[in-house]
Amino acid sequence: MTSSTTLTFAGGAGTVTGSKHLVQVGNRRVLLDCGLFQGLKALRLRNWAEPPFDPRALDAVVLSHAHLDHTGYLPLLVKRGFRGPVYCTAATAELAAVVLRDSAHLQEDDAARANRYHYTRHQPALPLYTRVDVEAALSLLQPRPYGEAFELARTAQLIFRRAGHILGSATIDLQLPEVRIAFSGDLGRWGRPILRDPELVPEADVVLIESTYGNRLHAGDADAQLVQTLNETAARGGVVVVPSFAIGRTQELLWRIRALEDAGRLSSLTVALDSPMAIEVGDIYGRHAEDHNVAMQSVAHGSPLRPRAYQRVQTAEASKALNERSGPMVIIAGSGMAAGGRVLHHLKQRLPDARNTVLLCGFQAEGTRGRALQEGARAVRIHGEMVPVRARVATIDGLSAHADQGELLRWLGGFERAPSHVYVVHGEAEASTALANTIKTRLGLEATVAVDGATVELTTRGGARHGAAAAV
Repeated sequence: MTSSTTLTFAGGAGTVTGSKHLVQVGNRRVLLDCGLFQGLKALRLRNWAEPPFDPRALDAVVLSHAHLDHTGYLPLLVKRGFRGPVYCTAATAELAAVVLRDSAHLQEDDAARANRYHYTRHQPALPLYTRVDVEAALSLLQPRPYGEAFELARTAQLIFRRAGHILGSATIDLQLPEVRIAFSGDLGRWGRPILRDPELVPEADVVLIESTYGNRLHAGDADAQLVQTLNETAARGGVVVVPSFAIGRTQELLWRIRALEDAGRLSSLTVALDSPMAIEVGDIYGRHAEDHNVAMQSVAHGSPLRPRAYQRVQTAEASKALNERSGPMVIIAGSGMAAGGRVLHHLKQRLPDARNTVLLCGFQAEGTRGRALQEGARAVRIHGEMVPVRARVATIDGLSAHADQGELLRWLGGFERAPSHVYVVHGEAEASTALANTIKTRLGLEATVAVDGATVELTTRGGARHGAAAAV
């Protein structure tokens, strides 16, 4: 008699953060993604709680890519007893090391600052995890190449395929004895700078698909928006502060600025990259030609990712010195949703000045400062103080590294054998619901919005059994 296969949504359902999907066949357990919850306080508090599964009972973890909302819980998982292998692509292994070390460093610094200035209810404030925990987690990473099946937890095979989201990002094709599961991870876009296009998966019984932009199409000319924002701010003598993800968004932004300079569309201004992590990531991008598209082949010479007047800011002293300078200038710093990092110091300095601009270049999750700025907040809290917002706030949608609704449908419509059921994950409620409904009407597939904390049973080849989902 064949053991049933179950799928539990332990994160990344009803929200765009905390991606964790537990697959269980008999006594074998595999966790797809191991992400940190970010944004709303209620979500962040879940990082401190015990997970809805026993980390010690997991056989393996599979990572789709290196972003914190897909890898950032890994040190906690290890801290709580997990000792199995963690599979990912080679580029993801390199990037995860950078991301997780930076995450621990920021948490340790934030806890120390909160204790020093007493703006915390916790005495003492503690980091979620430390750099020691990160090193223990990194020792478990086992890189695997794209397109080659490998054995996973004895009775399963897994194949990574390019997802086109960031360097090393992959879709996950998990082939179990009785069911084949495809997980999109975060799906990228076609025809973008630097990375190869997303690759299609030939077949699956059950699909998990992200829905960050499941209710919209990317609109507008990103280059035109970028030119307008930078040139207008420069004309005012202002500074453009860009909260940017160190992986993916920063590299594309640098690429586009250089290309626009070469085309004579941007006036000359200093571009300061104030992110040691993004600087290191740029070097990693140059080492992984397996992800490069044709236009990126010259990256070995450094020119595609370096604007003409380019400053790499490494030290804290050099970062502070930027606040003594006037515009025109562009400062790119993490984090991408203004949740932490060096960008907070620049926002604190530049937000009160109407000459300046805050440029948001990607999705801003609920509960983040980036979302508050995007929605017109007149003041935001930074380091325990309310900072007035007089600077202009602009959003460039076209720089998103996430597939929009049309691109998600393009990937989902590429299966040679259509899946019997689709679970929509990694999206806010409105986006996920819209995508599920569109999948039903446009592709004729059964689609369900994943319920946070629910477990569904997957039957043998031919589909998923649906009904009341059991809570974990």
